[in-house]
Amino acid sequence: VWIPCIYLWVCFPVYFLYLHCHDRGYIQMSNLNKAKTVGDFLKSELTKLIWKFEPIFSYVLNPCPEFSASFLSRITFWWITGLMIQGYRRPLEAKDLWSLNKEDKSEEIVPSLARNWAKEWAKTKSSEASLFKVLYKTFGPYFLMSFLFKAAHDLLMFAGPEILKLLINFVNNKAAPNWQGYFYTVLLFVCACLQTLILHQYFHICFVTGMRLKTAIVGVIYRKVGALVITNSARKTSTVGEIVNLMSVDAQRFMDLATYINMIWSAPLQVILALYLLKDNRIKLMNEILNGIKVLKLYAWELAFREKVLEIRQKELKVLKKSAYLAAMATFTWVCAPFLVALSTFAVYVTIDKNNILDAQKAFVSLALFNILRFPLNMLPMVISSIVEVRLQSLTAEGCIVVKNATFSWSRNDPPSLNSINFTVPEGSLVAVVGQVGCGKSSLLSALLGEMDKKEGYVVVKGSVAYVPQQAWVQNATLEDNIIFGREMNESRYKRVIEACALLPDIEILPTGDKTEIGEKGVNLSGGQKQRVSLARAVYCNADVYLFDDPLSAVDAHVGKHIFEKVIGPKGILKNKTRVLVTHAINYLPQMDSILVMCDGEISEMGSYQELLKQDGAFAEFLRTYANAEQTYIDTSHTDHGHLEHPHKHSAKWPHSVPISGSAGWQSTSENIIYAYVKATVYWDYMKAIGLFISFLSILLFMCNHIASLASNYWLSLWTDDPVINGTQQYTNVRLGVYGALGISQGIAVFGYSMVVSIGGIFASRHLHLNLLHNVLRSPMSFFERTPSGNLVNRFSKEIDTIDSTIPPIIKMFMGSTFNVIGACIIILLATPIAAVIIPPLGLVYLFVQRFYVATSRQLKRLESVSRSPVYSHFNETLLGVSVIRAFEEQKRFIKQNDMKVDENQKAYYPSIVANRWLAVRLEYVGNCIVLFAALFAVMARNKLSAGLVGLSVSYSLQITAYLNWLVRMSSELETNIVAVERVKEYAEMEKEAEWSIEQTAPASTWPEEGKVEFRGYGLRYREDLDLVLKNINVTINGGEKIGIVGRTGAGKSSLTLGLFRINEAAEGEIIIDGINIAKIGLHDLRFKITIIPQDPILFSGSLRMNLDPFDQHSDEDIWRSLELAHLKNFVSSLPDKLNHECAEGGENLSVGQRQLVCLARALLRKSKILVLDEATAAVDLETDKLIQSTIKSQFEECTVLTIAHRLNTIMDYTRVLVLDRGEVVECGSPDHLLQEKGIFYSMAKDSGLV
Repeated sequence: VWIPCIYLWVCFPVYFLYLHCHDRGYIQMSNLNKAKTVGDFLKSELTKLIWKFEPIFSYVLNPCPEFSASFLSRITFWWITGLMIQGYRRPLEAKDLWSLNKEDKSEEIVPSLARNWAKEWAKTKSSEASLFKVLYKTFGPYFLMSFLFKAAHDLLMFAGPEILKLLINFVNNKAAPNWQGYFYTVLLFVCACLQTLILHQYFHICFVTGMRLKTAIVGVIYRKVGALVITNSARKTSTVGEIVNLMSVDAQRFMDLATYINMIWSAPLQVILALYLLKDNRIKLMNEILNGIKVLKLYAWELAFREKVLEIRQKELKVLKKSAYLAAMATFTWVCAPFLVALSTFAVYVTIDKNNILDAQKAFVSLALFNILRFPLNMLPMVISSIVEVRLQSLTAEGCIVVKNATFSWSRNDPPSLNSINFTVPEGSLVAVVGQVGCGKSSLLSALLGEMDKKEGYVVVKGSVAYVPQQAWVQNATLEDNIIFGREMNESRYKRVIEACALLPDIEILPTGDKTEIGEKGVNLSGGQKQRVSLARAVYCNADVYLFDDPLSAVDAHVGKHIFEKVIGPKGILKNKTRVLVTHAINYLPQMDSILVMCDGEISEMGSYQELLKQDGAFAEFLRTYANAEQTYIDTSHTDHGHLEHPHKHSAKWPHSVPISGSAGWQSTSENIIYAYVKATVYWDYMKAIGLFISFLSILLFMCNHIASLASNYWLSLWTDDPVINGTQQYTNVRLGVYGALGISQGIAVFGYSMVVSIGGIFASRHLHLNLLHNVLRSPMSFFERTPSGNLVNRFSKEIDTIDSTIPPIIKMFMGSTFNVIGACIIILLATPIAAVIIPPLGLVYLFVQRFYVATSRQLKRLESVSRSPVYSHFNETLLGVSVIRAFEEQKRFIKQNDMKVDENQKAYYPSIVANRWLAVRLEYVGNCIVLFAALFAVMARNKLSAGLVGLSVSYSLQITAYLNWLVRMSSELETNIVAVERVKEYAEMEKEAEWSIEQTAPASTWPEEGKVEFRGYGLRYREDLDLVLKNINVTINGGEKIGIVGRTGAGKSSLTLGLFRINEAAEGEIIIDGINIAKIGLHDLRFKITIIPQDPILFSGSLRMNLDPFDQHSDEDIWRSLELAHLKNFVSSLPDKLNHECAEGGENLSVGQRQLVCLARALLRKSKILVLDEATAAVDLETDKLIQSTIKSQFEECTVLTIAHRLNTIMDYTRVLVLDRGEVVECGSPDHLLQEKGIFYSMAKDSGLV
């Protein structure tokens, strides 16, 4: 773009003179005509301009001033000054940032990369498609301009030493006229200024390309993975952690590469240095720990998982150590290479021939040229490691109801999970899918959604689809947004849906009704509420086909009945739609149009309820066994509907039904933006993390290195001033020897400080990561419910990566630049003392510009860091709900949301790169002034100065620009990156749980022997400012009793178990177990001794054995026995790897029912005296439920069992039942006794069809 402009401007004077001299190029016009022509031209240009930018003006709220800036303003980056002044006056906020330029927005960049990728993919028709080719096609043309700037800059760099040569000759030649000296001085200054402008245009293009690269890569990854087209086989191989890492750390590497790639061809030497980083595994594990933190706390497994993370971290640090040794070698080579070249050149030159005289011109011009070599030599290792670190796995995409002879598997290479499936669902009919745990019911729905690979056969689903998954997926948005899910708002339909899905009472309870924000993963809703929101979302979208994956298991029996009648059943709101319902509740089966019975991945029977009974096959047998258990009622049309008008008639008035975590006052903690300067304590903390001895040792070594360097150059200037006697210099050998010795000592110091800083950095890294991990694991449950996981993943990936690999090299360069600048000033002052007049004022200008810049730059870095977390959180959320998003065909909306979040992030990044250029241009001009004055003073004092000193002074001043530039860049880089330490330390000050173990009060190893639990006046609240959710609970449970806990949704059932495990501490009263107050002992001492089978069965990626026994305390026999009792032995025996079977992240490759049974096996393995079941059998079929109940009866016969139950039939034979209502115990007694009293328990039993 600039080349033709520059060419025309350069040619213009010549051409103008030519036309003028030859009296050509004129058009005769009257003054009126001239005025009219100019007016018309301006008018047309203005119209064009307005027309061209109209769309921009109409949408852009805060347009970037770069567009309207003049040529001069652009090359000097003057247009950003306004923002810098604003940032200096007060900390910048997100609203101060400009909108992105159109060509930098996701909507422009990502589609063009995607198009080029599609072309490349089509051309190569395989996985050989080259990502680099595609990137080159997309960003190459713009990026190629930087090559031209770089070449021009490199040529100008060599002009400096040449002019220095002329200047030294001038000083030596006493007869030369003065104007020559001044001319060379001005030439040197102009050259330096041109170099500055060209270099920073080059850098600007590189950084903008890097930014666009990152936008493109994040966008493409999101489109592949999140929305969205990635296949299940690819999802299996990449976990959420790996993909988040791909987006954060690896996309950043691409960005860095764009900045430095030109160094490859512009550097004369190539040094290869590889860096492999093992970051993925640790982030993947951290991500799972954060997702499953509740289970970790309930089982007291924090220490086992902490060890696993530290094990991976240890490997990471090992690699970082290796790279530190290599980096020290590289620094040593870089710093010493120019010196060794100089030493050997001078040595060979003076020893070959006695008449070779080392004079100032030869010595200092050579030295200036050798110093030019220094920068590319330093950059190369960086560039090459950047290239090696760039990696992007290719996440490739493949692209009413009739199913014929279809066979499906989860990925191409897996054995089929569903075989020869044949069925047809007529439009508007209701079909149930039943069968045992793991028989393929959920897989059948996934196959209909296109989530599985079809091996053979034929599948057609006509019309739009709505899907309700077994584990409800809720977005971090308002309740209303969750239900509307991107559709148009239709008030009357919305109200009907909410009522049908029994959400009205819940909305009345929530603090701001349906405008209440739901936390990440729905933390402030109970399991039943989440499921109803998920159901409402499907009902609202008014699709043609509905697929329900067992939505009724998570809700109470009476709510389930209400939902079936009002929504799913033959009289429900969806009565004219095609519905497929996976269910374990046999009381609804008589109302189905047809029933599919599944067994081992095949459909074993199919037909209406009556037909299946007549066939008298497995289904009829199954029904006979359980009909009495659930009191199947065939004719529901005569049941009494009176008590169903308000399924929650109790809950509607509750001021504080706080399900899982206190929704009444739940607030998401967004990331804090810390204002003001980075405190000195942060640097001190970092030094302490390194170790004070190492910190001071490195400073000492830096000083030794620079003193040796200054001494060697001063010695060189004395040597060049040695008198020449008989055509040769005296003491050549002494001079050479001392010069060599100083150089070698310099080399030793360099190697020393490189090693010390790198190793110190690793110490700091290990220390800070260990602290962060420990502090996060010690945080209470409420912290995880308030903090979006994106913030935490951001801390563990990006911030730790910064501490690992960015801060140590920055410290090295910062220290180096500091001493270089001081050294250069000393030399210039020694040579020309008059410079003392000019250096301090220039120093002050420097300092002012730097402080002015850092205020804005630091805040931009913080804004960029904070706006990065929502990108990860949104990404995480998308991955968890990908099947729902696809089923509802909402990919476009989610892609748009992701683009907006990425653009928000880049809005803070773009000004920061321009601010960097702004600073550099201004600082280099100050540096260029130093060159000007050093040369000027040398010319003025030419008669008093020796040529050696002039050479020394000017060659140092030539370097000072680069040093000062680096110093300011490094000090601001250091200040902006040390924010990572600040953010990691931030979590150390957070509130913590009680101690894990307290030696003084630790109970005996055999405690609890009896298992007696007493609640004395017990009360619980979720936060200081909220009402009590449990109050005045007084119950004594004797050892060995089996207690059922029931109540409507939100009555406080789960809160009771949270209190027992001290996930939340008591607000009043106490819990006594076998005579010991549980509040007085360590958390692990308590949690190791009680076992829970939780409502959400959570597994971690790793072997099945690790999931059952993370501390490796049990033998294989014990584990097999527990699996046998949990009815999993046959399943596990059939797996190729048996106990070493790899569970996918979150146990994705097991059905929900199987995961629930793994949790049962865990409990059987721990065999503690007190067992808590939190709706543990909600996701299993009746047959398995019966087996589990019998196992619990036989295996936990002497234990105290507390069961929170949805299915009342599971607790009908328990010793006692506690009925909770509004956080109080309202009924307590044996089931038979309570049924006779005809209270709340009686009405619940009636709803379940047990009475």
